[in-house]
Amino acid sequence: MLKINNLSKIYGKNKVKALDNINLEVKKGEIFGFLGPNGAGKTTTIKLITGILKIDEGDIFVNGIDVKKNPIEAKKQIGFVPDNPEIFNRLTGLEYLNFIADVFEMDSEKRADIILRLAEEFEIKSALKERISSYSHGMKQKLVLIGALMHNPPVWILDEPMVGLDPKSAYTLKNMMRQHADSGNTVFFSTHIMEVAEKVCDRIGIIKNGRIIFVGTVEELKEKKNDESLEKMFLELIENE
Repeated sequence: MLKINNLSKIYGKNKVKALDNINLEVKKGEIFGFLGPNGAGKTTTIKLITGILKIDEGDIFVNGIDVKKNPIEAKKQIGFVPDNPEIFNRLTGLEYLNFIADVFEMDSEKRADIILRLAEEFEIKSALKERISSYSHGMKQKLVLIGALMHNPPVWILDEPMVGLDPKSAYTLKNMMRQHADSGNTVFFSTHIMEVAEKVCDRIGIIKNGRIIFVGTVEELKEKKNDESLEKMFLELIENE
């Protein structure tokens, strides 16, 4: 569902490699956690997958579609939640969701049912007619999540999706991620929360200085590190590499 081949990204006149020839494959039916310290390349990778940044070297395929050759078709396969919910503050929540639904050409009756269901699950139904400028950070995060997921894309790309969510909404999202993957789809998300990664992910990838230093299950990592906690193993990996 998501395949990255020999991907590199270079920034600035100094030719700094934010990503250095990374390779990664995320399968159908899988929740894949993308871990790494700040500045490691997580968000850069996500922006390349979603077409926000231009690929310098390498290839990305989303559900078999080449991101470089067919960017619009690739984006139709993706539900994307950025690391910061910057959205149209002058719109109401409902206006924003209808705008997103129009972009994805959703049927008007179908969208209404889906918006209502997701708004109830994330407990922001009562705020949908209010301007987004009045929303808290957590409410904006919920709205962005609904907008990203309501067209039921096969590939979810989530950049720190739990940040700002209350415990109940975070629990709801984790259940939705599991259900989505169990239906034969793919969830790719970055996180700094080791407990979430350990409990939710089928596999994890760890990136440091633009290079992938581990891909596998938490159990495989524990076998290499004498069954330590994921947090301790993660810290040891990024310090020793």
